[in-house]
Amino acid sequence: MGDKDADGKYSRNMSACSSTMSYSTKLFLFMVPLVLVSGFVFVNIGPTSFLTSLSTSPHDLPSPPSLMAPAPSPLPSEMIPPSLPASSISTKVESIQGNDNRTIRLNPIITTTSNNVTSTASSEPKKRRVLSNLEKIEFELQKARASIKAASMDDPVDDPDYVPLGPMYWNAKVFHRSYLEMEKQFKIYVYKEGEPPLFHDGPCKSIYSMEGSFIYEMETNTRFRTNKPDKAHAFYLPFSVVKMVRFVYERNSRDFGPIRNTVRDYINLVGDKYPYWNRSIGADHFILSCHDWGPEASFSHPHLGHNSIRALCNANTSERFKPRKDVSIPEINLRTGSLTGLVGGRSPSSRPILAFFAGGVHGPVRPVLLEHWENKDNDIRVHKYLPRGTSYSDMMRNSKFCICPSGYEVASPRIVEALYSGCVPVLINSGYVPPFSDVLNWKSFSVVVSVEDIPNLKTILTAISPRQYLRMYRRVLKVRRHFEVNSPAKRFDVFHMILHSIWVRRLNVRIREV
Repeated sequence: MGDKDADGKYSRNMSACSSTMSYSTKLFLFMVPLVLVSGFVFVNIGPTSFLTSLSTSPHDLPSPPSLMAPAPSPLPSEMIPPSLPASSISTKVESIQGNDNRTIRLNPIITTTSNNVTSTASSEPKKRRVLSNLEKIEFELQKARASIKAASMDDPVDDPDYVPLGPMYWNAKVFHRSYLEMEKQFKIYVYKEGEPPLFHDGPCKSIYSMEGSFIYEMETNTRFRTNKPDKAHAFYLPFSVVKMVRFVYERNSRDFGPIRNTVRDYINLVGDKYPYWNRSIGADHFILSCHDWGPEASFSHPHLGHNSIRALCNANTSERFKPRKDVSIPEINLRTGSLTGLVGGRSPSSRPILAFFAGGVHGPVRPVLLEHWENKDNDIRVHKYLPRGTSYSDMMRNSKFCICPSGYEVASPRIVEALYSGCVPVLINSGYVPPFSDVLNWKSFSVVVSVEDIPNLKTILTAISPRQYLRMYRRVLKVRRHFEVNSPAKRFDVFHMILHSIWVRRLNVRIREV
């Protein structure tokens, strides 16, 4: 009896559950379309932005991989317009954002597929999300990264002007591909605000000539400059620190305030007028300065110094120069504004002098050099002042090695003067990052000597075999094209090498709209 009652009760319960399921199923089938059509979807997608917390400290900037071994991040999902999956029910994202702890509300489009017939439960048209200008720019840069990374496995690319080859380059094929990608798509917007002489102007006939030469090329260049800021990959702040020192700074006052205020006011001006500075916190903006005070001027605004790309002659790591973010550019003394008479020299067999230096005594390195070698050796010609009737340029062209010690600042125009003369540079400094070091292997065509080894200078140079010296001499002749100033600029010259260094730094910053 008890078993039957239990069985009967169990049977009745099953019937009641079946009845309830039947009613719930009907209700579910009725309600689901309404919920799906009128409801919202909440999602979090996308990798962390490269610029997360960028403004907190310089260490928060993305660490740019070396040009020699690019390591592009996976293509962000938001750069790829969503497509319909093969499932019978799918949602198409109408708008998305990065994963920055924000919840994004999306309206779905519900599609059902049956017997090769697709019906749309929503009246909204099916259309792909249109990428913003910034997303298009970042997508282009991602393709360039992939192309550069693949270059080391590809055959060399033919080039009518110049094909980089040899140990002077860390990776010649990668550099060449990167350079070609730069030529193909790199666009720079030059802010139009500001008036000469502080802005859109600079010296072209002095030790600071790179400031004026670069500004002039950027103002007149039509290949890399764009008048559409929405299309730009980078933004140039065209002020000259040299001109500020001349027209804003009060001589001998030791008051850096007027220069600092001028730079800060300019950043605030473009930041208020345009969205681009605030969008990236300055990470896709750059300045260029050859004045000794350039690094200090860049920290007039905290984001300019910490986040922006700084192209500096005074590339001193002890003064907050960061090779992975900043660009070292050569210091070139153009006395006449051109290279006329500066490039050229004798053959190696016609260079009787082992090493040469002449220059004033300033900074911590030169007194040590003069103490050990001034007028003490016929092979190591070191002078504070050249003898009367002696030509400085002729001495360089008659020397195998040209000694390039730092002065008050680490940069020296003698490095480029040595290259122009076919003289192998001897770099003596501390904390200096030579120009274009992300591309050029300086140890293959120069000699690096520590300050402590100055007494052993002759021993170091004479230990270089004649065969090795010839190799270095030939490499000097090849790489000096990258340091030549031309007007108008020519491919692979110093203007284009500076642009390429900026291009590489821009490749390693990813900007997202939030």
